[in-house]
Amino acid sequence: MTDRDAETSVPIHPLLAGRWSPRALDPDGVVTAEQLRAVLEAARWAPSNGNTQPARYLVGRRGDETYARIFDLLSGRNQGWAHPAAALILACAVTVNEKGPIPMSEYGVGLATGNLALQAVAEGLVAHQMGGFAKEGAKLVFSLPADVEPQTVIALGTLGDPALLDEERRAKEIAPRRRLALDEIAFTGEWGTPAF
Repeated sequence: MTDRDAETSVPIHPLLAGRWSPRALDPDGVVTAEQLRAVLEAARWAPSNGNTQPARYLVGRRGDETYARIFDLLSGRNQGWAHPAAALILACAVTVNEKGPIPMSEYGVGLATGNLALQAVAEGLVAHQMGGFAKEGAKLVFSLPADVEPQTVIALGTLGDPALLDEERRAKEIAPRRRLALDEIAFTGEWGTPAF
């Protein structure tokens, strides 16, 4: 257990306890081709409604054109810390297939990207998901089909020194991790009655 592992009421799997969303990324950190394939394979094997598999990913590696185009879509705040990422990945949802609208396509992308983030931990990497990016811009920049909706951008890399961050972000990076207590999210009988 590291000092950043989740504090839980009962033990949980180390991959889950060790997953967090750091902003301090090593500018020299490397994500190998094999690691990148592994995180995307983990996403590919996520559950989805009726096995519709709505998740799609546009992958940019530091220094290539796809990376630059994804980076340019990020909000200024996210650009301020995400620039050292070894890879930037745009997660999208396919919303229609040959049978019609795909039920819960956003949920499917969430499940797949959760798998991606956990595989990143298993690979010794970190993944930080961001909603702060130009979704309409992504549609144009990548010529997304009408039935594809951008969902999130994932910064993938290796953990860096918090000293690389500005003062505000550094304070958040080293602050204790917090979550709602279990009795605030798990109910039984009726809403608000704690299950534990």
